[in-house]
Amino acid sequence: MTWQLIKDAIRGKEQDFTQLSLKTAIVVLAIPMILEMMMESLFAVVDIFFVAKLGEDAIATVGLTESVIVLVYAIGFGISMAATALISRRFGEKRYRDAGAAAFQLLLVGGAISVVLGVFGWIFAADILSLMGAEDSVVKSGVMYSRIIFAGNTAIMLLFLINGAFRGAGQAHHAMRSLWIANGLNIILDPLLIFGLGSFAGFGLEGAAMATTLGRGIGVVYQLFHLFGGKNKLKITKQDLVIKWKTIRKIMNIAAGGMGQFLIDSVSWIALTRMNAEFGSASLAGYTIAFRILIFTILPAWGLSGAAATLVGQNLGAKEPLRAEQSVWLTVRYAVVFMASVTGIYLLFADQLAGFFTDIPEVREVAAQGLQVIVLGYVFFAVGMVLTQAFNGAGDTKTPAWINIGVLWFLEIPLAYILAFPVGMGHLGIFISISFSHSLHAVVAYLIFRKGKWKLIQV
Repeated sequence: MTWQLIKDAIRGKEQDFTQLSLKTAIVVLAIPMILEMMMESLFAVVDIFFVAKLGEDAIATVGLTESVIVLVYAIGFGISMAATALISRRFGEKRYRDAGAAAFQLLLVGGAISVVLGVFGWIFAADILSLMGAEDSVVKSGVMYSRIIFAGNTAIMLLFLINGAFRGAGQAHHAMRSLWIANGLNIILDPLLIFGLGSFAGFGLEGAAMATTLGRGIGVVYQLFHLFGGKNKLKITKQDLVIKWKTIRKIMNIAAGGMGQFLIDSVSWIALTRMNAEFGSASLAGYTIAFRILIFTILPAWGLSGAAATLVGQNLGAKEPLRAEQSVWLTVRYAVVFMASVTGIYLLFADQLAGFFTDIPEVREVAAQGLQVIVLGYVFFAVGMVLTQAFNGAGDTKTPAWINIGVLWFLEIPLAYILAFPVGMGHLGIFISISFSHSLHAVVAYLIFRKGKWKLIQV
């Protein structure tokens, strides 16, 4: 029975998630989402593994660029949340044609925004790196890498938002496959385009940006093929190829809160990265490596919490609010078990994990310290991720945004600054602030979620 469920999940057998038992529904949804996010996290680890061989400046360039490109991620995630909320609600109501029409409007919104961001990023790449505190050598060697990443943000944006639509429809297998294609190609292209092969010399750091952009671009092609020519219930037909301003306004209303969540989180991350830059490239490189390793377990947990978003949206659409809430608490239980199990691994093997990516003693020490301190809040992180996704699946994207403002802006940033500079703890103070603040974030989300106002949101 269990093996059959796993096969159905990976193959993409369509299910009615308003009727399946909750344990079965979570398994069927979560397996492809976890596999999807495992590949996404593997991409992050592999990418930094190869870039690290180019030296501290290359690692610092990636860290600084990502701290800004995360703003693109924020917008992409925001629209993705709108996609999941809208599509899951329509599927719960069995209004499949309306779901397809909404998917086209999502493409229009995401595509237009990404073009504007790409032009801006290409023109001001050097200024952005300098503003983030990059040393002159980092700006000189990394500006083209940043330009390519910024210019290729359309692939990032569409990959996120279309996968959000697939998840909302319960078609998590398409989201999984698109990321496996995108990141699988990146893993193959990374060493080839960075270091070359035979008489081909490679492009160095710029090759890493090319590999990422090409891989994600092919992943988007796969997505579009199944959206426009697929055989599943979520598909875009010729009749859907019209602009519907009412739907676009609804998308922007939901996405605004989602964008706010990640923009607030991103500003916090940028601030923390900027603080780390004050301690030199070695500290910044260690910080970057630590987060790349942590992503390997955070993203799968985020994939698990995505099951809660889909179940909340579809069950609210089916007028089953109690079932929606039950699905959240069951998912919380699974996420806590997962995050608790990996906490011990990081505490015991932090130095060895950091050493896998760099043999520079100063960088390795910072990365290992970051792993050991941040994972102390991992169990709380699990609760916070699931509850945040549950709010988003209900279409209540503004509540998590307000929580982010209160905890991340008014606690995490000031606390990190005080511990790092006046107290003199340096990068350790920043790591302590991250662990404590995100743990408190989970507690606040829990207290608000228990009130149940998210059940009344109309999408």
